[in-house]
Amino acid sequence: MKIIVGCEFSQIVTKAFRDRGHEAYSCDIIPTEGNPNWHFQEDILNLLEKKHFDLGIFHPPCEYLTVTGNRAFVNNPERWKKRLDAMLFVHKLFNADIEKICIENPVGVISTHIRKPDQYIQPLNFGHPVSKKTGLWLKNLPQLKPTKTVDVEWIIFPSGKRMSKFHANSPSTNNLKNKRLRQLTFQGIADAMAAQWG
Repeated sequence: MKIIVGCEFSQIVTKAFRDRGHEAYSCDIIPTEGNPNWHFQEDILNLLEKKHFDLGIFHPPCEYLTVTGNRAFVNNPERWKKRLDAMLFVHKLFNADIEKICIENPVGVISTHIRKPDQYIQPLNFGHPVSKKTGLWLKNLPQLKPTKTVDVEWIIFPSGKRMSKFHANSPSTNNLKNKRLRQLTFQGIADAMAAQWG
């Protein structure tokens, strides 16, 4: 199967599919941290106009889509426009001429403006002790089945607030290193996608 993983610089999902014998590629506007021979460094929408794929897995940037940033939109028309642009980008991805599509994103406004996700998944159901509720919008794909459920590793702050150790160790997305760390797909989820959708 010919697969494109859009908005992925790490090649975690790409490699999971290649390890199972598929012709899989990543695409991002930044260079890959993986094998450049499997990477298209360009706008995913431009690539989809030129090449055909059987399966597209897309990770659109969540900065303007997630509900955790809602407070920054109050009386901020510039951010409203960026959110609209982000929604139009997701809409184009979901309506690409590809038979099977998955769009992955945290809880956000895609649910309001396009449709609710087909399912929510958690890394903790795929072998990672992390709580991070993530939606999957699916086209001609079955829901992803959990592979290994583990307990979350929590950190409790003096205030009583709790946070998963993963998020506590990468606290600010204004920090580029932490932002990239939080963008990575957990290996257990990537492996499940390759095993169940490949």
